[in-house]
Amino acid sequence: MKVHAPACELQGLGQCFGGGRPNVHIIGRLDGRGEEKETELEAGRLNFAHPGTGAQKMIEVDDERKYRIFYDKRMGAEVTADSLGDEFKGYVFKITGGNDKQGFPMKQGVLEARRVRLLLFKGHSCYRPRRQGERKRKSVRGCIVGPDIAALSLVVVKQGEQDIPGLTDKQVPKRLGPKRASKIRKMFALSKEDDVRKYVIRREIPAKERKKPYTKAPKIQRLVTPLTLQRKRHRFALKRRAAEASKEAAAEYAQLLAKRLKERREKRQELHMKRRLSSTRKSTQA
Repeated sequence: MKVHAPACELQGLGQCFGGGRPNVHIIGRLDGRGEEKETELEAGRLNFAHPGTGAQKMIEVDDERKYRIFYDKRMGAEVTADSLGDEFKGYVFKITGGNDKQGFPMKQGVLEARRVRLLLFKGHSCYRPRRQGERKRKSVRGCIVGPDIAALSLVVVKQGEQDIPGLTDKQVPKRLGPKRASKIRKMFALSKEDDVRKYVIRREIPAKERKKPYTKAPKIQRLVTPLTLQRKRHRFALKRRAAEASKEAAAEYAQLLAKRLKERREKRQELHMKRRLSSTRKSTQA
């Protein structure tokens, strides 16, 4: 027979862990002597990733005391994981994200250990706009780890003494090769004279119904070819012609403006001379 603990006890437990729903659910069980004993359920999941090998591994942490080393740490913080077990001795992990128990993701820059509602738009994490210029208020979890985090994403920064099975002892081959021309040169140690197009990693597509197997290769980005150089020269030539045409137009306008001002000045002088002659004639006649 299961007897659930009172709501006030659960509420007090949640407050002592920083508010929100409590991480450890206490369920009272009656043993043979009629006394109530407490049992703990799982604290959360840890998703590990190793950039060097490309492998990933997920473990479930049953002991809440082991999970507590990540409390009050922010996204981007590095944590020593010696307390997780002997196999994690010497390992240093970096917190890259996580989700709370309701599935809301952690957002970098939100310095809260709770869930908040933010007005998000294009370019923000945790949001994908469906229309141009769309903004939406969405619930996100702060970047500070707390007891309400159900899954935490970690990346290996420093490898320890022992190998972790499934994470550091195997190499996962990359599905796709480099796409940018400079990265292909760096991968194969090529010079500028070598043709990058001969070193593109092709991917084999297996045969399907009534279709033969074939290979696919990515389109090389930032590849400098004679055609791209010709287009670049053409763009610069257009800019140079536009600059020269605007300079010539400005010179013609300045010349025309000087001519008009000179004509206006001569006209005013002519009117002034006529007025002086008429005034002298009137004075002589008087």
